[in-house]
Amino acid sequence: MRSRALFSVGASALLLGAGCSTSGSGDLAVASDAAGARSQSRIDKLVNKAEVAIAEHRGSAAVKYAEQLVALSPSDPAHRALLAHAYLQAGRFPSAAQAAGDALALDPREPRAALDLALAQTALGDWTAARATLATYAEVLRPADRGLALALAGDPIGGAVLIGEEARGAAGSATARQNLALALALGGRWAEARAVAAVDLTGDELERRMREWMVFVQPTTSSQQVATLLGTEAVADPGQPLALALVRPAAAAPVAVAQAPAPAPVAVPVPADVADAAPLAAVRFAPRQEIVQPIAARVAVSQDVPRRIEAAVPARGRYYVQLGAHDDAAVARDAWETARRRYRALAGLTPSGVEARVGEGRFYRLSVGGFARPEAVALCERLRAQGGRCFVREQAGDQVADWAKPGRQLAAR
Repeated sequence: MRSRALFSVGASALLLGAGCSTSGSGDLAVASDAAGARSQSRIDKLVNKAEVAIAEHRGSAAVKYAEQLVALSPSDPAHRALLAHAYLQAGRFPSAAQAAGDALALDPREPRAALDLALAQTALGDWTAARATLATYAEVLRPADRGLALALAGDPIGGAVLIGEEARGAAGSATARQNLALALALGGRWAEARAVAAVDLTGDELERRMREWMVFVQPTTSSQQVATLLGTEAVADPGQPLALALVRPAAAAPVAVAQAPAPAPVAVPVPADVADAAPLAAVRFAPRQEIVQPIAARVAVSQDVPRRIEAAVPARGRYYVQLGAHDDAAVARDAWETARRRYRALAGLTPSGVEARVGEGRFYRLSVGGFARPEAVALCERLRAQGGRCFVREQAGDQVADWAKPGRQLAAR
């Protein structure tokens, strides 16, 4: 049975915030025998039918109407963005990524397409690409929308910071506060998540919400988590019809859509009183009445780290398994916490890191190492077999990460 959206208010602020116009002046002069059907009236009706189907979680119907719409007006970015949203609602994530990329190729300031591209990339397991998309289109996205998408893409604390800008104070909405609480739960900060959620929920409703989040933060696949948020189910995707393929200008670079295997589930720490409860079959939220109430300015993101990682005795080889390249050491620490919980092969290993420069930019390489080459290759193969990403390289200035050294912690961002 199809699950309901994670939030009853418009399937969360993530979907409410990215407002866009679904009508446009695009190129309607498409050569075909059915010229009479290509009137503006026909286009308006298809837009309305697709939007209604999306609102009612009828993904397949929304796709049918949106595909007809794009066939009539292939150069309209808002219509391609609507098609991407329909694919997303139908659980067809590869097609959603393709359609969203097409919309952005036509109009880089299309907010619905930017958000949906990041969600589709997250559902496909490519968290790195999703975070890059959110950074590229940061100016056209509301901070709260970008924050929840960032939390789903593996940076829950960075996402909480963004959502907190909208959630705090008397003007903050109940939906924004619940999204903030969800981001904190994704980061394993259950006490803070409960405190924020309790602003709008009390008693049994609060306890039910925490149990539902326990299920949500430990999905079987990345696609399951995104599908639950949208109130749909991931399905086998036959791909976008070839007739709808966007003919891009020669100078425009195609939008690459990585379709890596979805990573294994993240075992987010769950408090005992929540873990003992029976898991729910699906995340279902009852309607609630919004209560406007301020929350403390500092409650969203505390500066503590749940636990210290003890450094192990470093090995003596010169080969390292690189796990990722991140914006800074704080993001790398969050990525390490996620990877350490997800992959048993990393148990007992010590994270290493090194800052590197590429052109004008800087990034932080996260790795484990000090292995002989056969050991490094074997470890990387084990991680890949579990859906992870890595590659083997020689030592390049890697040092034990500061937050992993005994007695030291890296402050949360």
